[in-house]
Amino acid sequence: MTLPRRRFLHLAAGAVALPAVSRIAWAQAYPSRPVRLIVPFAPAGATDITARLMGQWLSERLGQPFVIENRPGAASNIGTEAVVRALPDGYTLLLATATNAINATLYDNLNFNFIRDIAPVAGIIRVPYVMVVNRSFPATTAPEFIAYAKANPGKVNMASAGNGTGTHVAGELFKTMTGINMLHVPYRGDPLVDLLGGHVDVYFSPMPASIENIKAGKLHGLAVTTATRTEALPDIPTVGEFVPGYESSGWYGVGVPKNTPADIVNKLDKEINAAFADLKIKSRLADLGGTVIPGSPADFGKLIVDETEKWGKVIRATNIKPE
Repeated sequence: MTLPRRRFLHLAAGAVALPAVSRIAWAQAYPSRPVRLIVPFAPAGATDITARLMGQWLSERLGQPFVIENRPGAASNIGTEAVVRALPDGYTLLLATATNAINATLYDNLNFNFIRDIAPVAGIIRVPYVMVVNRSFPATTAPEFIAYAKANPGKVNMASAGNGTGTHVAGELFKTMTGINMLHVPYRGDPLVDLLGGHVDVYFSPMPASIENIKAGKLHGLAVTTATRTEALPDIPTVGEFVPGYESSGWYGVGVPKNTPADIVNKLDKEINAAFADLKIKSRLADLGGTVIPGSPADFGKLIVDETEKWGKVIRATNIKPE
């Protein structure tokens, strides 16, 4: 049977439109089953708290469970690779962090490229580090610390949670921008016990880990590392007030495997950004010392690219190697 030309073109146009209609319907129905949010770190800590807070919010908003799955190991690379290899259908999400941006240069044998293989969805929060010293250290302000370190090159020891961690590169950036020489002492885990005991001098500590000790007077908080002061410790200045241009922070957001449909990415981004207007969510994030980073997937993607470039320069300049 021969179809009239007009009828054929009408049917052909309809056939072409079907995939687009199907994609829209799929996105509108999303999610229709539980969603995994993979946290590439062990339970507890600010990353896990942030993921569970956001997972609960998304569950309530979208009507399906967002299940937190902790996949620690290899400095977050194991959990990240699990998301890279997952189907790009919106049912496997990653709690992306500043560690991913650091690892892009720190490890030269990764089985994935974070910028290429993970699509950004939305940023959640930035979390400051706090430059803290033990009570016996002969400096109680950042300028005094810099002056002392310059007068005693190599005698000040700087603890970190391990080579290439955020706590390490924050200190290396500080050393580079101030021209001071400190001995790096990497720990496998949290060095706060030794800092409290006076066995190490300074630590660029994640704020959630040190804030109670600062408030209790057990540690001196010299400066926070974000570009602006934090509401959680409003009387502590920023490093940038004494070292112009300095900024370092942890940050968390959500990513998905590349080629995840844009409609699903945008739906998740919209709901995550909606959380920042909720007073309960804002209060919980503020308890972590975090500042929300609202914006589009493109905004979060730019942050990732900028941070990867920034820490890549620090790692190459200081020749940091993974443990």
